[in-house]
This record gives sequence, structure tokens and C-alpha cells, in this order.
Amino acid sequence: MIVYLSCIVLLLIGIYCIAVKKNLIKIIIGIGITEYAVNLFLVVIGYRTGGTAPIIKSVGEKVIYVDPLPQALVLTAIVIGLATTAMMVAIAMRIYDRYGTFDITKLRKLKG
Repeated sequence: MIVYLSCIVLLLIGIYCIAVKKNLIKIIIGIGITEYAVNLFLVVIGYRTGGTAPIIKSVGEKVIYVDPLPQALVLTAIVIGLATTAMMVAIAMRIYDRYGTFDITKLRKLKG
């Protein structure tokens, strides 16, 4: 139960950073925290108490296995999250080179 609560807390922290912060870098960090919260939630869903790795050693045994599908989805999500984070940082760097600020309120006033 505490793991689900930590997922919710991480998600709320990430959404807070995205919605309230005015600095592009802080917004990117908030998006990363949100991605980590979703990944943690997916891994927790696939966990089974007392479960082992899903490798069948002999047929006919009654063994509890951990669900491997959420783990595979999380691995894919980590790679996609890394690529999108790199793209966001690259765009933020280009914005800083052009306008000299990361503050989105100043960027909205520029109009062009």
C-alpha cells in the first residue's frame, strides 16, 4: 500500500512542477518525475508477493510467477522517456540561445 501512495505522491509532485513552475528546466524535471511515477506504478502492478522470475524449469509445478509484461513496457517507456527528455533539453537550450532566458512568462511577451 505504501508503494502505491509513493506513486501518487511522485505523480502529484511532477504535476505540480509542470503546472506551477515558470522555468523550462524545472518543467522538464517535473515531466521526468511524472514519467518515473508512472513507471514505478507499472512495475508495482506486475509484482506478486512470493513470485519468482517467469522462467519455467519443469512442467507441472505450482509456482507463482511475476508478470513480465509491465517490466517490458517500463523498459520501453524508459528508452522513450530518455529520448523525449533529450529532445526537450535540446529545445530548451535553443530557446536560451535565442532569447537568453528559461522563464516562460518572458518568452510569452516576446511574440516573435
